[in-house]
Amino acid sequence: MKKLFVRIGAMALASAVLAGSVSLSSYAVDRSYSYNYDYWGDVQDSPDFYEPCKTFTWKDLNLDKKISNPQGLTADGDFLYLCDSGNNRIIKMKRNTRESLEVVEIYDHFNGKSSDNTFNTPTDLAISEDGNIFIADKGNARIIKVDKDFNYLMEFGKPNDSSIDKDLAFAPTKLVVDTAERVYAVAAGINKGLLKYESDGTFTNFHGAPPASYNFVDYIWKKFASQEQLMKMESFVPTEYSNCYINEDGFIYAVAASVAEEDLKGATVQNVRLLNLLGSDILVRNGVYYDGKYPVYGDLYMGSGGGMSGPSQFIDVTSFPNEVFVCLDKNRGRLFSYDNQGRLLFCCGGNGNMDGYFRNPIALDHIGYDIYVLDQLDCAITVFTLTNFGELVFTAMEDFDAGRYNESLESWNQVIKYDGNYDLAYIGIGRAYLRQKEYKTAMEYFKLKYDAENYSKAYRQYRKIWVEENIVVIVIVLLVLFLVPMIIGKIKSIKYEFATADIFKV
Repeated sequence: MKKLFVRIGAMALASAVLAGSVSLSSYAVDRSYSYNYDYWGDVQDSPDFYEPCKTFTWKDLNLDKKISNPQGLTADGDFLYLCDSGNNRIIKMKRNTRESLEVVEIYDHFNGKSSDNTFNTPTDLAISEDGNIFIADKGNARIIKVDKDFNYLMEFGKPNDSSIDKDLAFAPTKLVVDTAERVYAVAAGINKGLLKYESDGTFTNFHGAPPASYNFVDYIWKKFASQEQLMKMESFVPTEYSNCYINEDGFIYAVAASVAEEDLKGATVQNVRLLNLLGSDILVRNGVYYDGKYPVYGDLYMGSGGGMSGPSQFIDVTSFPNEVFVCLDKNRGRLFSYDNQGRLLFCCGGNGNMDGYFRNPIALDHIGYDIYVLDQLDCAITVFTLTNFGELVFTAMEDFDAGRYNESLESWNQVIKYDGNYDLAYIGIGRAYLRQKEYKTAMEYFKLKYDAENYSKAYRQYRKIWVEENIVVIVIVLLVLFLVPMIIGKIKSIKYEFATADIFKV
């Protein structure tokens, strides 16, 4: 009998565990892996903005050799270029559909040079409007310029600049090219900004030097420290850029992966910047946050978990024509997207080996609104496509920018049906009403999401119109407030004069 009870108990326990595992398993599958932050800085689960469509491995691409240590991914029209760094080659692929990539060419050398015409650890490439290709040939300490058929045109070497250590090996890792074929490059060990070369190969200057991070107490202490103490202290060194991307307007997004948590939180250093032609940071950071402006640096919470700790490490960035930019976080394997006001649109992804997760993301680019992410450890490319929710948000933003405010309102209202906690939808509705001069309604939506700046704009206009509509009443009230005391005072004065006049005295 005792054994029977034990068996029944064991069966009941097994059933409970099985039911619990099924429940937990279904929860893990159903739960969205996308999230956002609200006004209070709390994490809010969000409908998926993007979803993984397909992952391409070397076998899916029908390659004869496995991809090794890939480091760069560049899109140009319907073509993708993969820097297969470990195999010293560049793979050109054509996108036929979202689920189809076809290898059209593999380059392990270029033409037109009798010697030294092979690649050695190519890490990135950029394509100019004229179709010329610029390759960061890191292992050969050079940047190569070739035409569309990989015929040699010229090369860029280590800058002859006194501020660069002459013993430092030149190792270009990332680069972009503007419409005039000026080259802006990231080089390992150089933290003075992007290297800027003219189209003829002349090095001109450093572009967009990141500010040095420093502690004010250390700064004061250095003023009084001895030489020996100074040698033991850390220097105030600018952060080295990890990657860059040039948008349609010729402005350059530059990201930095190695940024300290205290520097980010103290806003002394930014891990994503938008550089204008002068190299100044013009990135707008207007996200609404209870403690000021929302920072544009990825995850707000940087605690340890799953083997990761510290801030987001932005390893790459790309930008759409609608001025939305997407940063790739190498630390936690996530994508962070912001609009042109620096407001967070979505976060998604994570570390792992499931669809939509990464083990070591290293690069990204886009074709249309589809995002391609390269995983260095898996040696695979994952394509992400917009969901209905994501399409609605982009449509609402683009309609607003095009002046179609009614259409924008409709799309934002649809967004709220998907996610009632999506703050940007309420702010978007408020902005649409603001442009339609429905200021009172706009104020209501801004108030809902604590957008004080836009609320003030709407309030100023609402107050102005109210004053114009009620100017007559206002004037009458002011006159009454001014004249009535005067009249009353005059009457009192007359009464007093009559009361004290000699003629009325007996």
